[in-house]
Amino acid sequence: MTCYDPNSYVKDVIAAKILDCGVQSLRNWRFLGRGPIYNKRGTMVRYKVQNLVDFMEAGRVDPEARETVTQDGSLAGQ
Repeated sequence: MTCYDPNSYVKDVIAAKILDCGVQSLRNWRFLGRGPIYNKRGTMVRYKVQNLVDFMEAGRVDPEARETVTQDGSLAGQ
């Protein structure tokens, strides 16, 4: 695995490798307004490595800490 400087910018091909997804997935997410934060200048698209890490961390699930949230937003059992 290659290590990247968190403050560096990478092309979508490299971003897809970092996220272990397809380049087309990144393109679809951009079109839909989803996915990781990106920078665009004209037709050039770049992803900051730290934003890719943050995107992955936002989907982190910790089974040990998982609590059930009721429909009104309160914790179940309280």
